[in-house]
Amino acid sequence: MAIQNQEKQVPKTPQMNERDFLNDMLTTEKYMTSSYSTFLHEASHQQLYQDALQIFTETQNCQRELYNLMFRKGWYKLEPANEQQLQQTYEQFQGYANQFPYQHNLQ
Repeated sequence: MAIQNQEKQVPKTPQMNERDFLNDMLTTEKYMTSSYSTFLHEASHQQLYQDALQIFTETQNCQRELYNLMFRKGWYKLEPANEQQLQQTYEQFQGYANQFPYQHNLQ
């Protein structure tokens, strides 16, 4: 059972429609936030870091707004995780956590 709003229908034509444009924009914003994140990890100049951080934040907010818009229109759906999936993910994380060099209480 998917978590989804009622899908807004768009005409099927060879031209890009509203859904295609929004999906393209969302994909671009995801790529940009990933790239800015990599830059922020490696920036050594403080002012350049601050400027890039501001741009990253604006880009991330734009990505979130596009996601919310697509979700409202029914073009983005989520699959709820069942109890077994949650338990498997938890156990997988615990396995990774045991490999951390500094053991902290992660529970």
